[in-house]
Amino acid sequence: MNSAAFAFHTLMPDMILDALESVGLRVDSGLTALNSYENRVYQFMDEDRKRYVAKFYRPERWLPEQIQEEHDFSLTLSEAEIPVVAPLVINKQTLHYHQGYMFAVFPSMGGRQYEVDNLDHLEWVARFLGRIHQVGRQQPFVVRPTMGLDEYLYQPRRVLEESSLVPASVKPLLLPVLDELIRAVEQHWHTDWALSRLHGDCHPGNILWRDGPMFVDLDDARNGPVVQDIWMLLQGERSEQLMQLDLFVESYSEFADFDQRELALIEPLRCMRMVYYLAWVVRRWEDPAFPKSFPWIADNDFWQAQPSLFTEQAKLLQLPPLQLMPMY
Repeated sequence: MNSAAFAFHTLMPDMILDALESVGLRVDSGLTALNSYENRVYQFMDEDRKRYVAKFYRPERWLPEQIQEEHDFSLTLSEAEIPVVAPLVINKQTLHYHQGYMFAVFPSMGGRQYEVDNLDHLEWVARFLGRIHQVGRQQPFVVRPTMGLDEYLYQPRRVLEESSLVPASVKPLLLPVLDELIRAVEQHWHTDWALSRLHGDCHPGNILWRDGPMFVDLDDARNGPVVQDIWMLLQGERSEQLMQLDLFVESYSEFADFDQRELALIEPLRCMRMVYYLAWVVRRWEDPAFPKSFPWIADNDFWQAQPSLFTEQAKLLQLPPLQLMPMY
């Protein structure tokens, strides 16, 4: 049995209860599995009727030191009164161990969904992201990764080439088109951005609304350009994105400088996410949760459509990048 593929096969309810009891938490009710694929996340209520969330990390994904860096960053942000859900310090530590698993406990935070078409919400998020990056620029992550083409394009390309999930009949068309996309990204990717610790996966689903934004799930935190935490919040047609971008940067700049050269990275970052996502699902396919949630990845028609999608994305790289409106 592949321990990386079946990383959670021994994580049964009794073991979860034992793990929580080992840090002094007795589950009174709940232990409800929440929507998470990379890790296993459970909500529960203790004997004092307090609600918590326990997160069990996928084995072999992060080193303990890398998880601790994420925790320390979250705690630093929280101490700066930035609304981030940080792990609880229990017995003077945030990262705990039980039967080969690493886990952390967080307060359970309810909230509404972030409204992607609400400009007031966008402005508020922009101000707090400015504060997050203001803190993030004070020092880089040391053991967590820095965004780059190897992790997001070259390694995923090898995964797709070697995977039996990609039909053999499709690979002769898919891989050359993917190589063209990678070459196009290489021409547009630059690394002269200021190094910053990032949220890393700041899409609308990772923002709760509780009389203001609450940022959750820093599991993908890493070093990179700050525009990585911005581009997924821009919605709609190009004209709408331009308007949102102007509004965003105006609010963001109240707390942190924004280098407009990073706008040229938006489409390369979109390409990188597209390719990385496909390889991520393929890598995790032997985890029983993935065939249930991503059945289309085994569909021949899905893979036959990918070359056209890669070609269209490569065309977007040739368009002028988004630009802020000139100031007069």
